Amino acid sequence: MTAIAITQIGLCTPLGNSPESVLTRLLNGDSSAMQWRDDLLFSQSCLVGVVEDDQLLAVPPHMHHFACRNNQLLHTAAMQIEQAVVQAKQQYGRSRIGVVLGSSTSGISKGEAALKYRAEHDVFPDSYHYSQQELGSTSLYLQKIFDIDGPCYTISTACSSSAKVFAAAKRLLNSQLCDMVIVGGVDSLCQLTLNGFNALESVSKGQCNPFSQNRDGINIGEGAVLFTLERGQSEVMLAGVGESADAHHISAPHPDGQGAIDAMNQALDDANIQSTDIDYINLHGTATPKNDAMESRAVQAVFAENIPPCSSTKPLVGHLLGAAGAIEAAFCYLILSDLNPQNKLPPQVWDKQADPNDPSLPLIEPNQCKQMLHYAMSNSFAFGGSNASIIFMKQHQGLV
Repeated sequence: MTAIAITQIGLCTPLGNSPESVLTRLLNGDSSAMQWRDDLLFSQSCLVGVVEDDQLLAVPPHMHHFACRNNQLLHTAAMQIEQAVVQAKQQYGRSRIGVVLGSSTSGISKGEAALKYRAEHDVFPDSYHYSQQELGSTSLYLQKIFDIDGPCYTISTACSSSAKVFAAAKRLLNSQLCDMVIVGGVDSLCQLTLNGFNALESVSKGQCNPFSQNRDGINIGEGAVLFTLERGQSEVMLAGVGESADAHHISAPHPDGQGAIDAMNQALDDANIQSTDIDYINLHGTATPKNDAMESRAVQAVFAENIPPCSSTKPLVGHLLGAAGAIEAAFCYLILSDLNPQNKLPPQVWDKQADPNDPSLPLIEPNQCKQMLHYAMSNSFAFGGSNASIIFMKQHQGLV
């Protein structure tokens, strides 16, 4: 199959908007982007990963029907890849550029505010349009901003959404339907998801604590990440993608991680490598009791005695839900890039009290490095048993 190059990346995250700032804070285990908010849960405060308002660009006035915080996050990331898209339009044409994004919230916070206004005034505010909260509006907004006309759709499979976009893009490129595909994910903080997870008793009372015996649930975050994918070669490549659907339960994962095992093995097969070739795993690591128990078993089943260094980065940014796959893939991209010449790894931020009931994982300590980084895997496991695993590869001279 055709080699898939990652030619550009755009970031709007709780850790910052530039590759340098995001990578620095990631490698330092900086969790200062996690903030307490009292306007999201109905009954209590909660700790969430926040993108500061002053980091966001405004939605252009002529796109007012799309104006919402979710699209502000998306627009901020999009402007960082704009020149790459302009060049691709000149080279390939508008109809040869596709858009596939993952999201689970879209602009629902705009709808929440509109419903509150309606309860007080009996009418919706003039600034509210239902299209602002439609799941498809994310991809459609990006398509209109860039004035492109290729395949355009949104994937919404909960927490695997923006990991699955890489598989979709690979199919579009390999089938010659597109010459460039813009992929990524975007989700914004809102009351719907926070209170939904709280109803499931899955929201942590403090900072999430992945793989600890004291873990008590997730923190939620917000952000947007975009990649441009093209056929060819680049410093960091998309090497493999695996997808599975075990459909074990509407919200609980299969206890032995059967779907997660399938997704990781498919990604390894797609990349045509062995499990021993993986140098780092970005774990899904939500800090819920069932996910971490399942994932540790699944990783052990795939990697046996050769589990590579791994960590969950959710204590730094929260769980970005539909955008989680994209932001954690971006973390893998950044540690493989030339911005990380010492090959430092993202440390596990936790209380170091491992759960004795789960298989032990080699969780990364602060300032831990590898002699060489070649392959990184990122896992995303969602409600309904929708699983995805992505492998990125760094090109080293004389080593492919």
